[in-house]
Amino acid sequence: MKFLSEEDLFNLVIRLAKLKKDNKELLSYLLFEADNEHQYVEGVKKHLDEEFASLNPGVYYAKKGLRKILRNLKKQIKYSGKKETEVELLIYFCKKMKTSSIRFSSSTVLQNLYDNQIKSIEKAIGKLHEDLQFDFKMMMEEL
Repeated sequence: MKFLSEEDLFNLVIRLAKLKKDNKELLSYLLFEADNEHQYVEGVKKHLDEEFASLNPGVYYAKKGLRKILRNLKKQIKYSGKKETEVELLIYFCKKMKTSSIRFSSSTVLQNLYDNQIKSIEKAIGKLHEDLQFDFKMMMEEL
């Protein structure tokens, strides 16, 4: 890539952006949202609120809906690549799941989904700076 001209590199990026939705989303994050991580996190949280509001409270549909929400959330976390963002968004997801009208304790699948996210959060917290670990562990106590 070092040896390509600026125009050739630009054309490669444009061609890459045309192929897949994931490529477009990643490129959009890198170009427009990577500079302001806080704004990106708030946007993702707002999107999560909208998805949870449209979620069907029936257990069968809740399973499908929560898996879809979590799949999209993990994709957006992957774009950021920052552990702080991962922890913050997963904690928010678990809080939304807990405060929703879905009775996830009556479903083994939903309970396992929740428990696995808690484990993921704890694992990601272990990779953070000590000060951030303390802050996020205080947030975890609410869950």
